[in-house]
Amino acid sequence: MNINGKAMRTIWVKPDGFPVEIIDQTALPHALKTVALKTCDDAAYAIQAMLVRGAPLIGVTAAYGVALAMREDASDSSLDEAITLLAAQRPTAVNLRWALDQMRGALAGIPNEERPRAAFKFAAKLATDDVEMCRKIGAHGLEIIKKIAASKPGQPVNILTHCNAGWLACIDWGTATAPIYQAHNAGIPVHVFVDETRPRNQGASLTAFELAQAGVPHTLICDNAGGHYMQSGVVDLVITGTDRVAANGDVANKIGTYLKALAAFDNDVPFYVALPSSTIDWTMPSGKDIPIEERSADEVLHVAGRLANGQVASVAIAPPGTKAGNPAFDMTPARLVTGLITERGICNATPDGLLTLYPEHRSGGSAVA
Repeated sequence: MNINGKAMRTIWVKPDGFPVEIIDQTALPHALKTVALKTCDDAAYAIQAMLVRGAPLIGVTAAYGVALAMREDASDSSLDEAITLLAAQRPTAVNLRWALDQMRGALAGIPNEERPRAAFKFAAKLATDDVEMCRKIGAHGLEIIKKIAASKPGQPVNILTHCNAGWLACIDWGTATAPIYQAHNAGIPVHVFVDETRPRNQGASLTAFELAQAGVPHTLICDNAGGHYMQSGVVDLVITGTDRVAANGDVANKIGTYLKALAAFDNDVPFYVALPSSTIDWTMPSGKDIPIEERSADEVLHVAGRLANGQVASVAIAPPGTKAGNPAFDMTPARLVTGLITERGICNATPDGLLTLYPEHRSGGSAVA
């Protein structure tokens, strides 16, 4: 993807191999800032404070965090400490645990003196693999958009999104946005209704930003307006991302996704979830078991924005002393999901649907084997 016409990814390594650099997503859309990650602690902070966010990007950042730890101390104890630290930063996104397990496996049996180089190489592979998975997700999702476009020639396909499941949530392409970008690139007229996505406003600050950079027509709407637009018949399709899919097809995603799924179900609007296989938790029988992260009340009680003088400031929006709850995610039951768009194809949000695409999980520890 491009920012101001320059091709960028969300995370990269300097040409000489150090340090790791990221886009600080807390500064968007008002400023483009990059941050250098020089230690495992830096990577952990970037994940926890949401300088990076989105399940795939969190996983890759954690992988580079392990590599940074190996650069300082390549012992088994250092590896264990790094994995424990990084795993604790965000409990809901399963890609974090998946990437750390991948790194542990890749480094097992490698002599300590070879571990730093091997760790950086494998983290880079995870990043490259994620780009390819997202491209394939886009190709499969594109077929859905093509069918809708054929049914309304000359009119745009109106797609509603929630939160940011774009390239800023991944390494490139994104998950939910990958089909949108591929349709736009293919000349298919698309228009995106962008949920603002309170309390952190990732739709307003991130999805709207990257769609604008890509030249994709879009309209920002408040979170409560999605049901109205579906009821009015102007939404053709909903595509969201996800931070974890249980083995039965239940979906955990940014808070508010469940309400969009209910509105879509009530109005016969197709509701798809786009994800790479690393987001499927085969050990989790249902979404009821997925841990839901509770974040700081400050995210609900304050909002950041750019003032008339250009300064970016955080302002209080509630009376002093107000208490606030802030669950970061909710669970959408599989029965409300039209289909799951993965790098291997599209399937029903059911155990059988998932296992049709991933038959290797029919045995050997699958929760639904």
